Amino acid sequence: MTDPSKYKFNHSMLRVKDPKASVKFYEHLGMSLVNKFEFPDNKFDLYFLAYDSPKAASHGNHWTDREGIIELTHNYGTEDDETYKPHNGNKEPQGFGHVCVSVDNIQAACKRISDAGYRFQKRLEDGRMRSIAFALDPDDYWVEIIAQNPVDKTEDVKETDLATYRMNHTMIRIKDKDVSLKFYQDIMGMNLKRTSENTSANFNLYFLGYGAPAGGKSANGVNPTADREGLLELTWNYGTEEKEGQVYHDGNSEPQGFGHICVSVDDLTKACERFEEKGVQWKKRLTDGRMKNVAFVLDPDGYWIEVIQNEKYGKAPGEY
Repeated sequence: MTDPSKYKFNHSMLRVKDPKASVKFYEHLGMSLVNKFEFPDNKFDLYFLAYDSPKAASHGNHWTDREGIIELTHNYGTEDDETYKPHNGNKEPQGFGHVCVSVDNIQAACKRISDAGYRFQKRLEDGRMRSIAFALDPDDYWVEIIAQNPVDKTEDVKETDLATYRMNHTMIRIKDKDVSLKFYQDIMGMNLKRTSENTSANFNLYFLGYGAPAGGKSANGVNPTADREGLLELTWNYGTEEKEGQVYHDGNSEPQGFGHICVSVDDLTKACERFEEKGVQWKKRLTDGRMKNVAFVLDPDGYWIEVIQNEKYGKAPGEY
């Protein structure tokens, strides 16, 4: 048997040009390198970054027993290729939107990012929404910054504690909310934590994840899930469900950028049997190819979902 209540939204993968620059950026946000895989024969490396201080949600856990990891994929040589630039998903063709970090004192946190010389897509003071910002990582991926505490109470606070930060969520755009919500709840076993309807702007946001339901209280007056890690934000723009064919870019066809999200499970073999019974579309079955310890499911929009063994519950079928 496999128990979806034991599943975890483990990581989100981004392709990067220069791993030194990207790792430095995410370490500036307080993340630590919790694992690294090198594949010199295949000419790529994987860097796994997560919050790991004693105050972190998954402090000390095995990398497969975590939520809120960012996986950076570096293909050798891109750092020296002047023409190489990952696609951030927000220019055409759109698809992936952003990752999001929640912070204690948002004004101080944004100032610290700016003082380090990093750029912003949206600063706190820009536009009408004064409670969120979007920093840009070295590859122009958007990193949303949201508050764990009421924004009006932190205006004069000068310090920010990186140990309290959370890699809160990953956003992808979806064509049909009903189809995607059913897929992530019924097949992937996630729960709907929060819905944000923005009828005046013609879009809704749906936040899903594993674990306990969202609390009724909201520390920042808007988002009762700001203290969480491992959430998936589905952005639905009204009317896209009526369009023919695939609406959004999966990040793996050209131009490449975002690669996949990943769910770790209690029993990889049984979980894949369960997915098979539910009629999922596969990118890679567990038995395909040489890597017998990883599978890839396709969601309704063609985004890749990696499925791996949470080694808290036992070893994976093979070496990763």
